Amino acid sequence: MELAITIALFVLGLIFVIKGGDYFVDAASWIAEKTGVPKLIVGATIVSVATTLPEMLVSCMAAAQGKVDLSIGNAVGSVTANIGLIMALAIIFMPGAINRKTYLLKSILMLTAAALIALCGFFGQVSIPISCALIAIFALFIWENIRDALHHMRQKKDRSEDEIENVRKGVIAAKFIFGAAGIIVGAQLLVDNGSLIAQHIGIPERVIGVTLVAVGTSLPELITTITAIIKRQSALSIGNILGANIIDLTLIMPLSSLIAGKPLPISPSMAMIDLPACLFVGLIAIVPAMILSKFSRWQGILLLLVYAGYITLTCSRI
Repeated sequence: MELAITIALFVLGLIFVIKGGDYFVDAASWIAEKTGVPKLIVGATIVSVATTLPEMLVSCMAAAQGKVDLSIGNAVGSVTANIGLIMALAIIFMPGAINRKTYLLKSILMLTAAALIALCGFFGQVSIPISCALIAIFALFIWENIRDALHHMRQKKDRSEDEIENVRKGVIAAKFIFGAAGIIVGAQLLVDNGSLIAQHIGIPERVIGVTLVAVGTSLPELITTITAIIKRQSALSIGNILGANIIDLTLIMPLSSLIAGKPLPISPSMAMIDLPACLFVGLIAIVPAMILSKFSRWQGILLLLVYAGYITLTCSRI
């Protein structure tokens, strides 16, 4: 009975995170769209920050409670799931040519961050210098997107102010507040009950972190991607995933380390499997696209196969 209640609370946490993320994304996307910011930038900044809140809160809460494997596993596992599962689906259903210049800096920042995190595995911890480097990458990412956003907003300064004033601001504000609250409550339920499930059935917290919790907190990105597939908005989907991954890698780890009050230790299993897998799927998704100036369906299929292999390997080592 106790295990059933724990699982029920874990599922309730997922529901709060998903619904909260949905409301938050709706509000954030609307605000950004009304300013005239392009969809790629909306996806890479406003939407990606909103959809990354579940991972951020889950990892920070886990770090505060001393559950380091769950904290790092969720952050890194979410990036692997974002690319190997969610971005793979976007590429399979929406392959096509891209403007390499538009994606290049974001792609380089994401791969650099993933490489730094993988490097941490050799030292057995997320050190202070690495954390500082990750924060610098995050700052560069935000600066580049704000610069682009301001540039496009200046070009659209003749937009009608009446159009912006005529929106139901109360509804948007309510979605923003209730969405954030749902994410916070859901994140706490995920952390607490995810750890209890691990203890009940003897599964390491790391495995719970990189599978159940990581995929669960990535559901907002999955929902955004499915919506983008239906509406044929590939730029919003890919931009959201790239932005979310950069934030996961460059902000969540340093914040978790700061909250824990010390460098985050990395377990041997995480150093050997999870961190290299995160970098590997990133290379598959980004390098061919930057060389060929397009996302090809074969990349999406390969990403799904690699992700399936990674999950199988992770679960087989329990």
